[in-house]
Amino acid sequence: MELTLLMVALLFWVTVWADDSKIISDRYAVYWNSTNPRFVHGEYTVEVAINDYLDIYCPHYEVPLAPERMERYVLYMVSYDSYITCNHLLKGFKRWECNRPLIPGGPLKFSEKFQLFTPFSLGFEFRPGHEYYYISSPYSNLAGKPCLKLRVYVKPTSEYFHESKRPCCPPKLFRPSAGTCISVWWRRSAALA
Repeated sequence: MELTLLMVALLFWVTVWADDSKIISDRYAVYWNSTNPRFVHGEYTVEVAINDYLDIYCPHYEVPLAPERMERYVLYMVSYDSYITCNHLLKGFKRWECNRPLIPGGPLKFSEKFQLFTPFSLGFEFRPGHEYYYISSPYSNLAGKPCLKLRVYVKPTSEYFHESKRPCCPPKLFRPSAGTCISVWWRRSAALA
């Protein structure tokens, strides 16, 4: 009994005082539809940290509407140039399909975990200080609908600093005439010493 109590106390002490054992993550929800006011100006940006989640909720309807009124999208992860032009054919790949607007039990949800390394062969790895871009292409029944675009900025960790080749948040500070930055990594602790 005493050994069990000692083990529980030791385990509690390790989890409280060991920084490496703490994994804190947040979840961010994006409702991917043309009525979401955050998509109106085309500058929807979400700032995440490593180990955070982004939940994409597809359009959902409780009762059937005419097919041309129900929104369906194909979401792509794309390059900066594809994001600006809203053209997934330049450099992009299909990430998810919002193709079941009448699914029972609520909207179809896709989750992206922002992690440095993934154990999955089809997973995606993210780097602090970089931006990632998502756009959607409406199905043919929604031709003429506006392009929905999302910029995700992965905040630098306290240990590393990075200058991205693309503009970072806020986008108003980027001057295209200045060109692109050179990627620079260094340990923050070394820079502060």
